[in-house]
Amino acid sequence: MQISPSILSADFANLEAELRRIANADWAHVDVMDGHFVPNLTLGLPVVEALARVSPIPLDCHLMIEDPDRWAPRYAEAGGSSVTFHIEAAHDPRALARNLRALGARAGMAIKPGTSFAPYEELLPDLDMVLVMTVEPGFGGQSFMADQMPKVTQVREAVRRHGGEIWVQVDGGVSASTIEQCAEAGADVFVAGSAVYGAEDAAAAVDELRELAANHQY
Repeated sequence: MQISPSILSADFANLEAELRRIANADWAHVDVMDGHFVPNLTLGLPVVEALARVSPIPLDCHLMIEDPDRWAPRYAEAGGSSVTFHIEAAHDPRALARNLRALGARAGMAIKPGTSFAPYEELLPDLDMVLVMTVEPGFGGQSFMADQMPKVTQVREAVRRHGGEIWVQVDGGVSASTIEQCAEAGADVFVAGSAVYGAEDAAAAVDELRELAANHQY
């Protein structure tokens, strides 16, 4: 059970210090938005390069961008240890996933709430992680979509059929009140933004979330 706090909820003026607040987490989740694939605009390659130099934990880059076939490999080169692209934006997802792996990064595929997983199950042998969005991508602080839990279970069952070590990540509205149902559905990597950075003690919030998830494993 891994916790990946989203720095989208952190203080952007003090990102190095904000990363130290979550040094006990498994990953630092970096939301990259281009203002095209999603309506919001956040940060890009130069910031990821700077974060990689100072982060005490590996970077989990979630690319909500157009043309990830071109841009995603650059995030692996910039220091992203895990790079997740959206299947809705990728032109050749299998080649892209293989390219990310060749660069030494874990390859992740993200699917929006309205996107079915079934057509992409055949990609699992080339993936290290599937991210099931539990909000519409683009903004932090949205309400958790419990109706995505059957999709999480669908992905987990597909992973079991195919074998291999493929993680199932959830992102959006994950908190102490929702993480248990995510774990029960089959998720094992949890992105939490305001639930961690909105807490007085971010490290304690990470520990609490991890313990709640571990007690409700699929």
